[in-house]
Amino acid sequence: MTVDSSAARKRSAAGKAGTTGSKAGSAGTKSGATGAKRTTSTTPARAGAKKSSEPALVQLLTPEGKRVENAEYDSYVAGITPEDLRGLYRDMVLTRRFDAEATALQRQGELGLWASLLGQEAAQIGSGRALRDDDYVFPTYREHGVAWCRGVDPTNLLGMFRGVNNGGWDPNGNNFHLYTIVIGSQTLHATGYAMGVAKDGADSAVIAYFGDGASSQGDVAESFTFSAVYNAPVVFFCQNNQWAISEPTEKQTRVPLYQRAQGYGFPGVRVDGNDVLACLAVTKWALERARNGEGPTLVEAFTYRMGAHTTSDDPSRYRGDEERQAWEAKDPILRLRRHLEASNHADEGFFEELEAESEALGKRVREAVRAMPDPDHFAIFENVYADGHALVDEERAQFAAYQASFADAEGGH
Repeated sequence: MTVDSSAARKRSAAGKAGTTGSKAGSAGTKSGATGAKRTTSTTPARAGAKKSSEPALVQLLTPEGKRVENAEYDSYVAGITPEDLRGLYRDMVLTRRFDAEATALQRQGELGLWASLLGQEAAQIGSGRALRDDDYVFPTYREHGVAWCRGVDPTNLLGMFRGVNNGGWDPNGNNFHLYTIVIGSQTLHATGYAMGVAKDGADSAVIAYFGDGASSQGDVAESFTFSAVYNAPVVFFCQNNQWAISEPTEKQTRVPLYQRAQGYGFPGVRVDGNDVLACLAVTKWALERARNGEGPTLVEAFTYRMGAHTTSDDPSRYRGDEERQAWEAKDPILRLRRHLEASNHADEGFFEELEAESEALGKRVREAVRAMPDPDHFAIFENVYADGHALVDEERAQFAAYQASFADAEGGH
């Protein structure tokens, strides 16, 4: 206990410097959240909501596609080339195309459910491309863009939503964990894994993705506590898409989400989640802190969920069209395209080729989903008990009889 307390005191002293004068991202300082030449958030006012001034956020690319300087984070994207920019644009376009195809497949009855990432491409591609191969990712169920960056075949993401497997990929093959449906639990998994990484003496980092709704879960608070006390090399990447299903952010918290980190003794920063360059730079900085033994960081990517929470949701019941329209003007893909065109980093031929590649991806996804074999109907009864169980045997027999009744009915006709 004495050793832990001493370490905690050292981190607390470092945290004060990090949250009050360095790259911490705390409000009111020249930090990751309030540095010079940073634009101010312009969250659209919701009907009936009080107008409030939002804290500043890290932005390197304006909605109009103009590159703005940032003294603290420019160095993290200083080496980016026109080819790299085109690569980021390609990542976002193909991720959006895949997502649109998956949504269509669900509407056609090919998938049981789908959680769209529409509008969150910059947050996921920017942070995903900041990772090293040896870093480890703990996603939710919406990180299709991060999965793309980790080399997970898009079709492998669809098996679980079609009900044919329990995940579809080997987490150790790409250092990308299986999707987590339980809200917030992956932050604890990430924290424990990061503590293990530290004990192993590795210099890799761990990143945990979650949404603004998950920030209200106790699991997230516990992971913040453990990661701070044990100085775990983990980055908590919160995609604040403004809505926890139908609950707006202002009904979940009285302070900006990134400021919660201060209470746990580590830095937090709010970044423009529709700015792929800013997300790339801020995540690189946070991962560097983790690898250098400086502990956890909370990154709040301020973005917007353009579509429904999942395909079972109807967002028109709780938010207006004017809110979406205001965020469409800050679309992450259009933003980078404007920058590419204005800087002469991409010509029409590039965009035409990418469009063709996008359509080919959609076709491949459709064909792969429809070719997926049906799962073994009786697999659900396996591996429940190591040595079997009489009740499970009874349920299996009942289910077998139920399945056989369909064959009997068909034979009778």
